[in-house]
Amino acid sequence: MTVADQAAAAGLHRVGARPPLLRYLVETWDRRDFIVTLARSRQRAANEANRLGMLWMGLRPLINAGIYSLIFGGLLGVRHPGWPASYYVAFIVIGIFFFEFFSSCMIQGAKSITNGRSLVQSLSFPRITLPLASVAEQFLVFLASSSVLFVILLITGNWPRWEWLLFPPLVALFTIFNTAVALIFARFTTVIVDVQQFLPYVSRILFYTSGVIWQLSWLQERLPAWLNAVFQFHPLVQALEIARGVLLKGYTYPLHYWAAFAAWAIGLLVIAVWLFWSAEETYGRVN
Repeated sequence: MTVADQAAAAGLHRVGARPPLLRYLVETWDRRDFIVTLARSRQRAANEANRLGMLWMGLRPLINAGIYSLIFGGLLGVRHPGWPASYYVAFIVIGIFFFEFFSSCMIQGAKSITNGRSLVQSLSFPRITLPLASVAEQFLVFLASSSVLFVILLITGNWPRWEWLLFPPLVALFTIFNTAVALIFARFTTVIVDVQQFLPYVSRILFYTSGVIWQLSWLQERLPAWLNAVFQFHPLVQALEIARGVLLKGYTYPLHYWAAFAAWAIGLLVIAVWLFWSAEETYGRVN
């Protein structure tokens, strides 16, 4: 009988062994307070050195939205010819706020395991809690900055409508999608740390190809038919079109985007959780 057999017979388990998936998820849920506490502490630490503190959570995307509105809407004339300038500003603001939520989750989630190296190597806990804490942190930032988003909507003449009630379920789906992306990149960066260096470029490419600054119908007039078909399945395009249809008065979007984006979010999360869990035992050896 081997040592492993003797240990198994005595009810002993290997230190750092990966638990079954269901138990792994239960252990993660049991640590939900740790995830929230870690997210809140990181959020405060990120802004405490600034004089304006938490106000920067709303100011950063607002400044970006102003710059892009001026350049693309004013100078380059990207906006729809029938739209007033205020409507395009609201259009851009929605795109910027949602995309920055996605981009921050992707980049910070990718760094969560490698940046938490000392914690990973010294304590036994579900490693998935680290990327989840990164997503929770960005979720808190997004919620806090959403007040600025709604103020801009009101200023630009987009008054509350019944469709605004769809904002919470959209944010929930978007958070699920962002969680899946964070888990996938967190897994990849433990294999190839250099992936982190490419993420700003990936984010920039996605920024210009996901409809943050242009309307889908505007792009369709300038692309070949086969590429238009590809964009119909782009999850970020779907999410941003839904967000604008929910928040902007008179903005129309294909209703089937709800089902398509929900399939993206839930399906990708299932794959991401399995992918991350399957490598659980390797994270303690991250270097």
